[in-house]
Amino acid sequence: MRGRIDTHHHVYPPKYLTVAAEHIRQVTHVHFPRIQKWMPQQAIEAMDRDDIATAVLSLSAPGVWFGNLAATKRMARECNDYAAGLAHDHKGRFGVFAALPLPGVEASLQEIEYAFDVLKVDGVGLMTNYENKWPGDATFAPVFDELNRRKAVIYFHPTAAATFEGLVPDVPSPMIEFPFDTTRAIVSLLFSGTLFRCPDARFIFSHGGGALPVLAGRIESIARNRPDLIARAPNGTMHELKRLYYDIAGVNHPIAFNAARQLVGTSQLLFGTDFPFWSPQVAISGLDSFRLPASERRAIERENAIGLMPQFNI
Repeated sequence: MRGRIDTHHHVYPPKYLTVAAEHIRQVTHVHFPRIQKWMPQQAIEAMDRDDIATAVLSLSAPGVWFGNLAATKRMARECNDYAAGLAHDHKGRFGVFAALPLPGVEASLQEIEYAFDVLKVDGVGLMTNYENKWPGDATFAPVFDELNRRKAVIYFHPTAAATFEGLVPDVPSPMIEFPFDTTRAIVSLLFSGTLFRCPDARFIFSHGGGALPVLAGRIESIARNRPDLIARAPNGTMHELKRLYYDIAGVNHPIAFNAARQLVGTSQLLFGTDFPFWSPQVAISGLDSFRLPASERRAIERENAIGLMPQFNI
């Protein structure tokens, strides 16, 4: 193996940190001081220590939407230019999942064209909801149709929906709302018909798919009794869920890992660290503890990512 490929690795451009500091602090809480210290060299040093050949950069929650479309367009462009600059300056070490200025659909279509055709990014990085609209919302259909046309890799990171944030007192959003919002995003794409309509797009979901692996059987069994839902996933609910990819960032307990593994097998699992929130050693130690066959370990840590993004096979 020629080094791990980290598909869940966050970037913090200086202007993003300055403009969005308060929004980021609200989401990250105690992690914010660590984020303020993020530097490209710090990321490379962590990668070198743990045999990570390439990290695909993306924004974490809360993303770039703070209520103003013009500002969101500027920030998405700033973040994408910055990440692409790092990929250019550190050949082979960084990939880029570009931010889109959603919920602005036309602005997002323009950014897709710029990100893929000019910056040559490796995919897009989206949040699981935008203003209480999940990705299967009909408003967003043109964006997913264009990404499907480009056979794009689409990476989702969870964020808390305003509707549910703070619903349970003293429970931080990343603890339970993030995994449930990932699940909402997947179900939204499934039963809007987006997954069926976009067979050439490749979808990656963070943290082992959140609660989805545990709920997949329940989702399938209830859908069987709903002809309207069956019509939107005519290949079958499990067919669509099994073709998705799930990263293992934060999936360090055998119950969570085995649920994801049983749903999709190791062929759809990707190595992810959630750096700088966690040291890469957390993900590596988790894999060590699962005592996987060497072939499955190689698939998760590198080969599955190469299958999705062969440009990293260097």
